[in-house]
Amino acid sequence: MSKQSRVQAVTRAVQELQDATDLIDELATRRLGINRTDLRCLSRLTARGPLTASELAAAAGLTGGAATTAVDRLERTGMVERIRDTVDRRRVVVHLTGQGREAIQEIWGPIADDARAELLQFSLTELELIESFLRRALDNQARHADRLRGRAKRG
Repeated sequence: MSKQSRVQAVTRAVQELQDATDLIDELATRRLGINRTDLRCLSRLTARGPLTASELAAAAGLTGGAATTAVDRLERTGMVERIRDTVDRRRVVVHLTGQGREAIQEIWGPIADDARAELLQFSLTELELIESFLRRALDNQARHADRLRGRAKRG
């Protein structure tokens, strides 16, 4: 297979992975009875731990008002709760509840377990290459998200 053919095959596989991930996210929103914005907030809380509403907004690419609205909805579902910081009583932090953690685990736990099992099949060198590719792909996505938001430097 030529290098160009291999690049096309990898590009196609990445697109198929994105489509499969999008389908899982859509099915998860239906199962959880939430929308995609709420799911993005749950994802950020799962990955980063408790966050203030403004930290969550930044992590999820939302305005402060949109993040507050999402937290309100998620709080009504019982998946998150606002907890006043014990050190700085003015600060309120959004936490996943036990119910939220269980919902996340039910949907993504088996996926993560299977992914870890697959990754364990690769050598350390191969894992480094995979990680390098994924970090570069993530940087590419972030650059283009900024471009689409109109934040890219114009020159």
